[in-house]
Amino acid sequence: MKWYTKYLSVFEKPFEEAPQETINGIREKLKNIQSADPIASVVVIAHNEEQRLLGCLWSLSENKTSYPIEIIGVENNSSDKTADVFKAVGIPWFYEEQKSCGFARNRGRIHAKGKYYICIDSDTMYPPLYIQTLVDKLEKPGIVAVSSLWSFLPDKKFPSWKLKIFEMLRDLSLWLQAFKRPELSVRGMVFAYNLEYGRKIEYRGDIIRGEDGMMALGLKKYGKLAFVRSAASRAVTSNSTLKAQGNMFKVLKVRLSKMISRFGGYFTKKQYYKDQDSNLIK
Repeated sequence: MKWYTKYLSVFEKPFEEAPQETINGIREKLKNIQSADPIASVVVIAHNEEQRLLGCLWSLSENKTSYPIEIIGVENNSSDKTADVFKAVGIPWFYEEQKSCGFARNRGRIHAKGKYYICIDSDTMYPPLYIQTLVDKLEKPGIVAVSSLWSFLPDKKFPSWKLKIFEMLRDLSLWLQAFKRPELSVRGMVFAYNLEYGRKIEYRGDIIRGEDGMMALGLKKYGKLAFVRSAASRAVTSNSTLKAQGNMFKVLKVRLSKMISRFGGYFTKKQYYKDQDSNLIK
């Protein structure tokens, strides 16, 4: 049985259908894991994620770590019952009116009390040693930020064997990029950094995607961006982004095209990236 199997009983399901017993159990576990003096702030951002947020929080509530942590939420101006989920599980949460991952993560930084900031996306579930593994890496000398890998949730349209082929190609691309341009291999759902340095850099709220890569780019001046490739830190996320691209053939075609177009960048460093009009929030 996969580590995330039981979380699927509430993941991508209406919040109103979640058993009260399950909600109470998650609430109790989250209460017990909270520290008033955390070394790491685990910040969950959510916009219209009432169907996935509970599964995400359930996975975090069962993380096993020797470090004191806090888990807090940011409700990013949702129109569904996302706020009700935060209320039901009892963790501290804060409201950010301006919609974008950048604005939401900035709001989380304002309230974070830890030495390290662990970014969490609410459409993702995290393995039991996720927090422990990332903080272990951040505690090493010279490491300013860390990122890990992720898998997509399989279903009939995207079965496990097809996803494994895609993820092998993607992981290879991320590994190659990480030598010279590690910022391009960062994804916000699996990213953490030293908050002392992170507070010197503002998250961009004017772009659709890439705000965490820009944060990583800014952090490079302070130390090394490290990557964790172990299964202990491999998250599982919704496959909605893949579905938006079409079938698996189209998804693989896009991935191969990106690998080819970025081939030259695998061997050169870069300190500046020009904005693309299609990525700007109008």
